[in-house]
Amino acid sequence: MQLSGTIQKMHTHLNRGIAQYQLPIGDKLLNMNDLVGEEITLSFNHLIHCAHCGKKTNKSYSQGYCYPCSQKLASCDLCIMKPETCHHHLGTCREPQWGLDNCFSPHLVYLANSSGAKVGITRKSNTPSRWIDQGALSALPILEVDTRLKSGLLEMALKQFVNDKTNWRKMLKNEVDPINLCLIRDELLDKIKSTIDSTGAQVLNNEALEINYPVVEYPSKISSLNFDKTPTITGVLKGIKAQYLILDCGVLNIRKFGAYNITLTY
Repeated sequence: MQLSGTIQKMHTHLNRGIAQYQLPIGDKLLNMNDLVGEEITLSFNHLIHCAHCGKKTNKSYSQGYCYPCSQKLASCDLCIMKPETCHHHLGTCREPQWGLDNCFSPHLVYLANSSGAKVGITRKSNTPSRWIDQGALSALPILEVDTRLKSGLLEMALKQFVNDKTNWRKMLKNEVDPINLCLIRDELLDKIKSTIDSTGAQVLNNEALEINYPVVEYPSKISSLNFDKTPTITGVLKGIKAQYLILDCGVLNIRKFGAYNITLTY
């Protein structure tokens, strides 16, 4: 079978502890879990259309936008990557209403084990998808606040003691040891008590969520695939983790190629 159209990052959810993936392609949602173990071909049709305005663009910016949209959308602003620099209160937000809807909503500060312990933040409504997108084997929300800015301040405080990045190669090879996130939480919260108090954060006492991925074989060596260099990619789909398709010929980061028009044959 064949499907053609513009793709975006895969939709994710959990079912009985296993990450489920659906690829938006055109107006369809393709269940990618069903294709694990099968040979697939992904062909770039040399068309990229902005995910916001729909105009044709020669290059995708900020994972799916044309250059003008990447410069005007609040979702593409630097403060999305660095929430502690939120400037909505200064009246300089690119889209004030978008900021109110997205940045002034409940946010979680969490610990995750994707390639070792890391700290991160996310909107409360974006769990567990955020953790699946990072390839986390386990995740634990530890604090809740009412704004993105406050979550960024807490993350900055925690980054003094724990990493905030994922080693994506280790994550994809599954070279990840089990970690007691609850124990790490208890140790870290004592170290940032003043920031917890100043932000009014609610301390959470949850159990860690365990996540399994539809992978039949992890790669021993990572080779990145790229539509701009290899327009047609054919291989056996060995699994899916984070936003990566793990093929027997390499790994493809679907999120990187948002707004690309492709044909998928299976």
